[in-house]
Amino acid sequence: MFSIKEEEQYGFARLVLEDDVHGTRAAVLPACGAILHEFSVKKSGGRLNLVDSYSSRQEFEQELEAKGFKGSKLSPFVCRLRNGSFKYGQAEHTIRKFYLGKHALHGILYDAPFSVVGRFADQDAATVQLSYAYGATDEGYPFKYDCMVNYQLQPNNQLTITSTIVNRDKGFIPIADGWHPYFGFGGSINDCQLEFQSKEHVVFDSELLPTGELVPYQEFGSLDTIGERSFDDCFTVNFAECQPMVVLRDPKQHLQVEIHPDPSYPYLQVYTPPHRQSIALENLSSAPDAFNNNMGLISLASGAETSFVTRYRIVHL
Repeated sequence: MFSIKEEEQYGFARLVLEDDVHGTRAAVLPACGAILHEFSVKKSGGRLNLVDSYSSRQEFEQELEAKGFKGSKLSPFVCRLRNGSFKYGQAEHTIRKFYLGKHALHGILYDAPFSVVGRFADQDAATVQLSYAYGATDEGYPFKYDCMVNYQLQPNNQLTITSTIVNRDKGFIPIADGWHPYFGFGGSINDCQLEFQSKEHVVFDSELLPTGELVPYQEFGSLDTIGERSFDDCFTVNFAECQPMVVLRDPKQHLQVEIHPDPSYPYLQVYTPPHRQSIALENLSSAPDAFNNNMGLISLASGAETSFVTRYRIVHL
């Protein structure tokens, strides 16, 4: 049996989806960008949250960008946008929201207040549906659209996340979508093992923007200890291989996180923060700077919608 409850914790209004038999939980924060705040399992008489998130509402509001956009919804563009500017049709646009240096970063909706529009729980799953209507409030992205996020906790410690974009504007709009979760097991990621099924490495310039070149890459095609290696890289996903596309394993705790994206997310961004207590494993529908380089960019017709699906699963080994 599955259940859904509302709770206040550290200033957050959380929606908690739970497998009442096995104890697996997923907690989301509708008012804080619809982020995933907790994905946890019972472990050694306690509970282990494998999602690195914010300790309080104050931290989220004051340090979201400084803490690396943990868990953020990336929309309508992902990662970096060169100089915050792009041309669409005959018009030039410049984003007004957050910049890291001279480049806009991680879209517009990462701190948007989503509304709860549906919830349902039974013996098979717990589901919450969240929605945000973007009203062209950033003059650099003057296109109206709805972003809907559906979280569904299912048996076997699986969480399916579906994002749907609906074009509410009068013409075509440029869209990319992604997530920015950080996963960890409570210790250094140096001791963890990583595997991801990639075809190519997206070559970046000195400012971490794609050059357009792709080079073959299969270095982590099987589990390998992360060690001292650092990432801030994008890869194309090799869907010719069997799922999961990504595995992060803690061999000491006999646990792993699996990521099972569908082909709507053909890119994977991997980032190791300086603290090395977690690692960002980001499903992306496009490469960074897609509004300029068109690598995965979607032009969505007026009234049309498109969906993006990924699944996270916790496995006891």
